[in-house]
Amino acid sequence: MPALMNSSARPGDSRESGWVNRLFSKEGYTPEYQELKFTLHRKLLDRINLEALSSMAGERVRAEIRAAVAKLVEEEKTPLSLVEKDRVIEEILDEVFGLGPLEPLLQDPTVSDILVTTPHLVYVERGGKLYRTPVEFKDDAHLLRIIEKVVSRVGRRVDESSPLVDARLPDGSRVNAAIPPVAVDGPLLSIRRFGRHALKGEDLVSKLALTEGMLELLKGCVKARLNILISGGTGSGKTTLLNALSSYIPEDERIVTIEDAAELRLQQTHVARMETRPANVEGVGAIHIRQLVINALRMRPDRIIVGEVRAEEALDMLQAMNTGHDGSLTTVHANTPRDALGRLEVMVGMANASMGIRSVRQQISSAVNLFVQASRFSDGTRRITHITEVVGMEQDIITLQDIFLFEKTGIAENGRVTGRFRATGIRPRFYDRLKASGILLPTQMFQTVVEIN
Repeated sequence: MPALMNSSARPGDSRESGWVNRLFSKEGYTPEYQELKFTLHRKLLDRINLEALSSMAGERVRAEIRAAVAKLVEEEKTPLSLVEKDRVIEEILDEVFGLGPLEPLLQDPTVSDILVTTPHLVYVERGGKLYRTPVEFKDDAHLLRIIEKVVSRVGRRVDESSPLVDARLPDGSRVNAAIPPVAVDGPLLSIRRFGRHALKGEDLVSKLALTEGMLELLKGCVKARLNILISGGTGSGKTTLLNALSSYIPEDERIVTIEDAAELRLQQTHVARMETRPANVEGVGAIHIRQLVINALRMRPDRIIVGEVRAEEALDMLQAMNTGHDGSLTTVHANTPRDALGRLEVMVGMANASMGIRSVRQQISSAVNLFVQASRFSDGTRRITHITEVVGMEQDIITLQDIFLFEKTGIAENGRVTGRFRATGIRPRFYDRLKASGILLPTQMFQTVVEIN
C-alpha cells in the first residue's frame, strides 16, 4: 500500500523514545494522510452530538469520542497498520479537544515559542534557537479555525473587522494572531510559552543568567522596596526575571498586577490580578493599561506590578512610584538602560501631560531606583548584562552608574558566547537604604569577576 505517513510514531508523545529528534527532522505527513485525517474528522462531526456530550465528565467525553473515531477508522477502506490507526485517532482527538497539529509542540516543555508563518511553515524556538518543524495545517481555513478556537476561549474575536488579537491559553501561554487583510500571505499565529514551573532566582544562577552576588543584590532591592524597571528586547527573558524577582516580595504584602495578557505567575497568596480588555464588536468597551494603573491606586496596593509599560501609562506608573507605592516592578522594551530612559521619556510624552523635558526627567529620576537589562545572545543564552542605578539629576541629564555588567569576550568553537560578569567596583548609593532595611551585603561583592567560558 502507499505510505500514508513518513514516520511510524506519533510526534509529540513524550513516551515514544526519540520522538523529539523525529519531530524536528524534515520528516512529515503525506497529502494522502492529511486528507484521510480530515475526512474522518468531518465524518465524526456529522455523526456525534457534541452538545449532548458536553454534559459528561471530561474523561468520559474523550473516551466516547475516541470510540467513535476508532469505529470510523475501522470503516475506512484505506488499509492502516495498528500504529497508524492509533496515530490518526490521537490526532483527530487533538482537533476536537486541543489545537490540532500544534498539540505535539505544546506537549514539549523545551519549546518556548511556536511560530506559524503559513499553514505549511511552522517554526519553534528551543534553547533560544529557531527550528523548522514538519508540522502542517491543511490550509488557511484549518489554521483560521484553530485561531478562532484559541481566542473564543477567552471571550475575544478575530475577523476582518478585527484582524489582530492577543489571547492566552489555559496554561498561561501568550497568543498573538493576525489574519487577512493585515496578514498578506494568510493567517499568522505566534505562541509564547512559559515553563510549567516558574523559574526561581537560583535557577537563573544555575543557567548562568547572572551570578549569586547579582541575585543577592536584586533580592535585597526587592525586599527594601526599591522601584525596579527591567528592560530588554523581545524574548530576552524580561517576564521570567520579573516572575523570579517578585518571589522575594514578602507574603504579608498586597500585590496588584496589571497586564495586557495575564502571564505573571506570582507565588504569593494576596495577589489581585487585572487584565486589559479589547473593544467589543461595536468598537467600545476597551479597557487599557492606563485605566487599570489608575484603578490599582484605589485598591490599597503595597506593590504594583505592570507586566509591561508601552505607552502613556508610564506616567501613571511613575506617579504611583513617587506617591508611596515604592517597591513596584515593571518591564519595558529597550536595548540598554540609557535607551530605556529615552523610551520612558517618549511614553510619558504620549500622555499629553504638557510636561517639560526637565520635569519628565525629574519624575523618572525620583521614581526609578534601578534598571536591570536582560539580553539574548547569538547562542540562545539569556543573561543580565546591566544592573544600573539611577543616581539622580545633573542639570538636565539623568545620571546612571553601572553596578554589575556582563562583558562578551568572544565565541567558542561550539558557538557558545563567552564573557564575564564584572562588578564595576562602585558601591551603590542605595546601599545604606538596604542596610537600614536589615539587608547586609558584603562590600567585597562589588569587586568580583566571574568568567563564563
